[in-house]
Amino acid sequence: MDSLDEIANAVASLERRVSDAMYEAARAQLRDVDAPEAQALERRLAKVRRSLVKAEQLLRGTSAD
Repeated sequence: MDSLDEIANAVASLERRVSDAMYEAARAQLRDVDAPEAQALERRLAKVRRSLVKAEQLLRGTSAD
């Protein structure tokens, strides 16, 4: 079984990947102002990122507030 720290590290890695995808969606919006799907994707990814950050903090035993 993985330690909580190993799981937290995996969650942090996922958070970085989601952040990269979020920035790519933002760049797509800048390139094509009429890209509503990119805007919706960026919002969804932002929610996912916040959840991953909170999960990592909880796994590490730090405050998620």
